[in-house]
Amino acid sequence: MSTRTDLLNREHAAWRALSTDGETAAGYYATELADDVLMLLPGGLVIDERQDVIVSMRGVPWESFELFEERVVELGDDSAIVAYRATAHRSGQDYEALFNSTYVVQNGEWRLVLHQQTPV
Repeated sequence: MSTRTDLLNREHAAWRALSTDGETAAGYYATELADDVLMLLPGGLVIDERQDVIVSMRGVPWESFELFEERVVELGDDSAIVAYRATAHRSGQDYEALFNSTYVVQNGEWRLVLHQQTPV
C-alpha cells in the first residue's frame, strides 16, 4: 500500500471513529497518536498532552461527514502531511474546515503528531 493510500485511509478511519461514539473515538486515537502530539483547534484551543487529546475525543459524535480535495505531501521516508477540506454535521450544526494532519513513523508505524483545523 502506498504512503498516500495508507494515510488517507487513516484520516477516513479517524472520521468514522469520531462518527461512532466517544469511547470508539478515544480508543482509535489512543492507538494512532504519536508520543508527542499537538492539536491546534478552532477557537484558539491548543492541546499538547497526549492523554488530554484522547479524552477530548469523547465528545458528541459526528452524524455525517465528507472529505474533499485530499492531498498528501511526503516530507521524507518517515513523515508526511495530509491536507483536505471537510464538511460535517452534528447536533443541528454544520461545520466546514480545512484540515492538516502531520504523521511520523514511530516504531515502524505511522502516528499522528500534529493536527490543525481552520474553519472556512
